[in-house]
Amino acid sequence: MDHDAMDLAEARYELVISVDARRSGEYDDVDKQRMRERIYRVLEAAFTHAKVARDAVHMEDRGDGVLLSVAGRIAVTRLLGLWMVEVHENLRDENRGLSVPLGLRVGMHVGPVRHDGRGISGRAVDLACRLADSPLARRLLDAERADLVLVTSQSLYEDVVSSGGKFIEPAHYSSARLELKEGEVTAWFHLPGRPAPEIPTAAPAAPDADRADDVDGVDDARDARDVSDTRGADDAGGVDDVRRVDGEDRADAPRAHYTVHGDMSQHSDNVYQQPVHIGRITGDAGRRKG
Repeated sequence: MDHDAMDLAEARYELVISVDARRSGEYDDVDKQRMRERIYRVLEAAFTHAKVARDAVHMEDRGDGVLLSVAGRIAVTRLLGLWMVEVHENLRDENRGLSVPLGLRVGMHVGPVRHDGRGISGRAVDLACRLADSPLARRLLDAERADLVLVTSQSLYEDVVSSGGKFIEPAHYSSARLELKEGEVTAWFHLPGRPAPEIPTAAPAAPDADRADDVDGVDDARDARDVSDTRGADDAGGVDDVRRVDGEDRADAPRAHYTVHGDMSQHSDNVYQQPVHIGRITGDAGRRKG
């Protein structure tokens, strides 16, 4: 029996690690090469200090990052614990004195992995990559001004992280739902050396009391945004001709909201002593005859 052929056909249950650099597209060719060298120094030194044999690790270059899988004989707790601590410390050392520090997003998941002559594949690989590349991971790295963010799958958190261990603190992880290409999943986010991160959320919807005054059934917040972003075609004086006009705030008068294209005048409780014309007169109609 060809054991090598059998190994290629069968999936191995391994830890998959996807490592991506922050804003790699902003590096020029020279700096990108230095960035890549830093990533490899950080990862390889961490494997050495965590005593993970080099032949237990598969590494694929991804240009602005690295895709790895670690053989099942290596305890996952060692990678989530000591290895992550070493990655973080090595990264901090690399970033000392850099005007633009290197930031890394790391996604982790355990699952079936298939190896062939070109690398690794499988749903476990896809998920680890999606986690590292998720918009929320990017936002957290920037919002927290962090060097490193780790994102684990729900199953990895439940099976390993939640039980704790050396350098593994479940209370320092926060969960969030992510919309991925394959569907919605739960992921767990961790910033090494810090408490559990606060997960950014979308701006809260306006309270019902605020929406009650919306006469046209459209959210006032959206209306105001539309007004501020739109310019009228007749704007000749440098001022937007699309304006929001509110009436006087009176206890006995309902509030009103208008979205106007062109000119508008609002008159309330006025007394006129003679005939008046309200509005803009253009063309020949606006000329006085001599």
